[in-house]
Amino acid sequence: MKKSIMDLENIQGKRALIRVDINVPLDENHNVTDDTRIQAIIPTLKVLKDKGAKIILMAHLGRPKGEWREEFSLKPVADYMSKLFNEEVLFVSKPIGEGAAEELSGLKDGQIALLENIRFYKAEEAKDDDMTFANELAKLGDFYVNDAFGAAHRNHTSTAKVAKVLKPAVAGLLMEKEIRCLSQALDNPTRPFTAVVGGAKVSSKIGVLENLLDKVDNMIIGGGMAYTFVKANGGKIGTSICEDDQMETALAIQKKAAEKGVKLVMATDVMVTDDFSGNGTNKFVKINEIPDGFEGVDAGEESRKAFAEVLKSSKTILMNGPVGAFENPKFAEGTKAVLQAVVDATKAGATSVIGGGDSVSAAKKFFKAEDFTHVSTGGGASLEFIEGKVLPGVAALDEK
Repeated sequence: MKKSIMDLENIQGKRALIRVDINVPLDENHNVTDDTRIQAIIPTLKVLKDKGAKIILMAHLGRPKGEWREEFSLKPVADYMSKLFNEEVLFVSKPIGEGAAEELSGLKDGQIALLENIRFYKAEEAKDDDMTFANELAKLGDFYVNDAFGAAHRNHTSTAKVAKVLKPAVAGLLMEKEIRCLSQALDNPTRPFTAVVGGAKVSSKIGVLENLLDKVDNMIIGGGMAYTFVKANGGKIGTSICEDDQMETALAIQKKAAEKGVKLVMATDVMVTDDFSGNGTNKFVKINEIPDGFEGVDAGEESRKAFAEVLKSSKTILMNGPVGAFENPKFAEGTKAVLQAVVDATKAGATSVIGGGDSVSAAKKFFKAEDFTHVSTGGGASLEFIEGKVLPGVAALDEK
């Protein structure tokens, strides 16, 4: 277990240097259009305020690749947070050097400051072992907090290196919740444990599939990756997405599931289309009999029922990836039906964790975050965590 801010004592007047993930979308007028990520860090900020710490936030916005670019400035985010919190969030335009120390010298207990985009510095994403930038940043704080689960898989200065020089280095409440919910689902699930693995490609989910086969009772495979399995088993898939070079992998996964006694649940029917925009002919067919010129875009009605039955009898559910091209309302019903079954199971007492960018988008599109036990804030990070990889931003924190 990692130490968290709840383990810290006597931090009144101390400077908390916190890595947060507030990489929020902005419109052309630099207005924040979705503040989900800002809302997610409020519990951590509240605890540190109540304990009287001075709060200094480090964050990135977009991918400026080490260049100072106006459109990636965090100034609009600081302004937005000032309005949201009804108090001035001090914006520090130059995070390192004497200017920063001077600007931060007047910070009061419980006050929040936000440093300019940390990715404006090439050293933030440098792959080397040089600690100069980490040491410069460390001078700004008396202890380090990482509450940026969404960036925890990055071995960057602000996510991992600073934690090695600035101690104590602890998790914020969001980071703690992410680790707890994902770990509990993976390592100590109430059974039966079902994983829904979707998305377009087998290649991007090999690690997830392999790791989960050692842990789950049931695995539902949906989305574009299903057609690689179907073709590997001799089925006709029309023009559906398929990775021919992953067919051996698909068969090996089926074999491993059988050996482990994991019930592999595949779609039996699908909605197909001859026009991906949805304006052509859309119809249901058997998944292994897709006609030429048609591609599979959503789980069929039989498949939705079969998926829902497995999910409703599950006590732990981990969903990583949608089961259709849900971005188009005409192809969204399968993903919606699966999510509805997850919501129903959650209401009946199951633990449900939604991880991975697309499944999180779908969950938020059709339901509310509170309909599930936990909706992860980290796309790539949750994917790597589910694969069983060590996340540098988590590994760098102090153990309890």
